[in-house]
Amino acid sequence: MGRGDVAVTADDVAAGLRQLGLGRTSTVLAHTSMRAFGHVDGGAAAVARALVEVCGTVVVPADTWDQTGVPAPPGLERPWNAYWNAATWAELDEAVDRAAVFAPDLPVDREMGAVPEALRRGHPHHRTAHPLKGFVATGERAAEIVGGQTLDRPLAPVEAVGDAGGDVLLVGVGHTANTAIHVAEQHLGRARYFRYAKVGPRAWAELADLPGESHRFDGLEPALWPSTREVRVGRARLRRVGVAEVLAVTRAAIAADPRALLCDDPGCRCAAAWRGAEPRPGA
Repeated sequence: MGRGDVAVTADDVAAGLRQLGLGRTSTVLAHTSMRAFGHVDGGAAAVARALVEVCGTVVVPADTWDQTGVPAPPGLERPWNAYWNAATWAELDEAVDRAAVFAPDLPVDREMGAVPEALRRGHPHHRTAHPLKGFVATGERAAEIVGGQTLDRPLAPVEAVGDAGGDVLLVGVGHTANTAIHVAEQHLGRARYFRYAKVGPRAWAELADLPGESHRFDGLEPALWPSTREVRVGRARLRRVGVAEVLAVTRAAIAADPRALLCDDPGCRCAAAWRGAEPRPGA
């Protein structure tokens, strides 16, 4: 614990969530960072407990890309894909051999933060079965939220949170973690990438409509601010904003500028969305 930090407890987190107006009727898609709090008594399990205690339904990202993902096959080129290829079929075979096959008990990737894995391990839940883009949900609407996901609709749980009148909850993270922005992109035909995952012994599959980069998404914060409620718990900012508001603001930004929220680095996956944002020949 750093000098001047005060330990945060599960009760502190729960109180902050209630200050945001959340309660037993709330459905939230939570993106979280433990580091942002400073020290939390009980760690990620305490934050997960507070979320479950306060909110009626909690949904968290549960990606397994780092464990199940493999490169694209050698020589495959798809417009607007921007994903690296294995140099040889032998390299692809080796990657498939190293990768895991998705299973319900596979840990959530560390990149998602510690809270999703704590929620998965510590609470009754429903989990999607997508080999790459996963979600875990607990609470009253959990089965409904995750049940609509299919291989070609990986972000359906986020749409379901919106359909339920739910909110994005940013706990110590910015809009770069906000998956709802990707949903709005895809509604406008942008950021629909192909990716690849191991699906069985020496077997891989191509998966469609996976989202792309998000490092420019904080550019939406000024437009979202009027719809955002915020409190501080420890050193962390906790922000609540409706999924419907996120979708509307993102759509408006991209309608005004099809290249909004994208960088101009030709080596970035944004480059594929740049091309996808431009009129296609004959369109």
